[in-house]
Formats: sequence, C-alpha cells, structure tokens
Amino acid sequence: MKIKAEIIFLMALGALLLALPVARAAKANASTNAASADTGTNVNLNATMTALFGNPVVARGKGFEIKQSDLDEVMTGIKSAAAMRNQAIPPAQMKLIEAQMLDRLIQVQLLMQKATDADRAAGKKMADVQMKTLLERAGSQEALNRQFTALGMSMGQLNARLVQEGTAQTALERELKITVTDAEARKFYDDHPADFEQPEMVRIAQIFLSTRDPLTGAELSDTDKATKKKEIEDILKRARAGGNFSNLVEQYSEDSVSKDKGGVYTVARGQAPPEIEAAAFSLNTNQISDAVTTTVGYHIIKLLEKIPAKKLDYATVADDLKRALIQQKAAKLAPPYMATLRKETGVEILDPDLNAVEQQIQSEAATNALAAPDGK
Repeated sequence: MKIKAEIIFLMALGALLLALPVARAAKANASTNAASADTGTNVNLNATMTALFGNPVVARGKGFEIKQSDLDEVMTGIKSAAAMRNQAIPPAQMKLIEAQMLDRLIQVQLLMQKATDADRAAGKKMADVQMKTLLERAGSQEALNRQFTALGMSMGQLNARLVQEGTAQTALERELKITVTDAEARKFYDDHPADFEQPEMVRIAQIFLSTRDPLTGAELSDTDKATKKKEIEDILKRARAGGNFSNLVEQYSEDSVSKDKGGVYTVARGQAPPEIEAAAFSLNTNQISDAVTTTVGYHIIKLLEKIPAKKLDYATVADDLKRALIQQKAAKLAPPYMATLRKETGVEILDPDLNAVEQQIQSEAATNALAAPDGK
C-alpha cells in the first residue's frame, strides 16, 4: 500500500466513515438499543426485517455477541452511501463486504476488551479531532446532521463509532508496541518524493440538478430530464447575467453535500468525473461554464481559484505520515495477534456462508502479512 494513498485515506475522513462499524457487547445490547433508536426509512426497514426473521447471533466470543442487527446496521450505511453516489454494489461482492465488516466488528470487540483507561482517553481525543474535521467539511452542524441522517446514523451514534474505533486502534498499537520516530518519518519522506506531490487543483462552486430519482437512484424519464435541462439553462442565464452565484446555489442546487457551503469543492486532477474535470480546469478565475451533463445530472461550474501542483512540505504531512506508517506496521503485525485473540476468546462465526468467507479472509490476511516487506 502506498503511503500517499494512506495519507489521502486519512484526510478523506468523510468517506472513511462508511466503514466504521460498531458492535454492541451482548450484556449492553438491550440498553443501547433502547437509548439509540434510529429514525428513517433504512432503519425502519431493518426493524421490519428483524421482526419478520428474528435477530440471530451471527458471531460470538468470550464476553461479546454480534447480532444480525449489528451487521445490518453497518451494511445499511454502506449501501446508503453507495446509493447517494448513484453507485450499486454488485451482488457478487455483497457477501464478501458483509464478511469483511463482520471481521471488523469482531476485531473492535476483542480490542475493546484489551483497552485501558489511557486507550479510551486517546480514542475520545481522536474522535473529537475527527468530528471537528467532519464539521469543517460539512460547513455547519445542520449539514453534518443531514448527511449522516441520510445514512441512518445520528450524531450520537457517529461519535460512539469514532470513539470505539479510535480506542480499538490505540489498544492495538499499544499491545503490539508500535512506534514511529521522527527520523523514520523523515527518511520515508526523503526516500519517496513522488508520494508527496500534490497535483494541480481547482476550487470551484457548482449548481447541480439531479437526473436520478432521489429514493431509488433510477434515471428520470426523458420528459423529466428535459424539464431539468431547461431549468439548468435558465439558471445559467441568470448566473451569467450577474446573479449572485451563492444565492443561486442556495435556491436551486440539489447537491446536499455542498449546498450549505455555497456549492464549493476543491478538486484535484484525476479525482472528478471527466466531464467536470474538463470544464473546471479549462475555466479562468470567476468564469462560469456551460451546463455540464454527467451520468447523474446537470452542473454549472464556477472557477474560484487555481492551485498549482507542488510538493507538500514535510511539516504539513508529518503527523499524517507518522499515523500512516504506524497503521502500515499495525496492518502487518495485526493478523497473527488478532488470530491469537480470536483463539483465546473462542470466536465463532455462526452463519455458515459468512463463516466460509471469513475463513478465506483470515487466510489471505495471514499470507499477505507474511509476504509484505517492512515499510512498503
């Protein structure tokens, strides 16, 4: 795994949260369920499925159980996030993803049993930093609430997930005695200059009208698309006639992620749909694009700033680099350690299909850990 990719992974926390599962210990299931009842279509669907088919234990070990509802909660978030991006998870991959999430739920529970008070304090500190980052990116508390409500998650649940993940990661690093010195981080930085090149970027604002059904993700009819096309062209005329772009975003844009921030995004080359990238990088500052058509809708792009390519200073990346190197070491050392914990606590996967996939995941993880060179 490239360190550059790991740093981007750490910085792109909004996407990372889609894979931050949390499981409830068996003795706390009843009280937690009562205290953190969700609202929304996805959660109601989960409740309906539980009522119809029960809530069996899918995995257990000494001191904890993971129920089907715990796994469903995680998968609902993943499916909802994919739908929000107008993506679909292929059915052939669904069972693999489900098994991977169950594996993570088990890991968290095992590590929480090892956690000290210091680990929990560190986990809370990490969660506070991550929540602050999310809030800054969302633009407002209301926008952040809306984004995670769409994933069937309350702010209380989100914070609990972050604290638990941070605590588990801290406990793992302490148990494995993993550290990274300033000298190690600086050496990696000096030896891998290409990994710290920031590509050319643009800061843009966009007005977006979707051509997808907001509930199903299906394409609108040709008639409805034509209506949207006329609407975006009318908005474009107003923008080019001197209309306040931020006001037009607030009034018309259907992009829930950026709307409360004036439609603003920072986009690097190679990270946006080709139609958006072609328009954004061809504009001059404060210039407004023609209506841009993508597979999900119509966009009007205004260029706010061009940011030249550059190499990131060591001071800028040092903290994230150390964190990435620590996680890299942990990824190599964790499989045999977690295998020992699973054996000691008698972990069982009770669902036959998930058990088969889980055994494959564990085997591949152990093989990869043995084959991976240090620091690569």
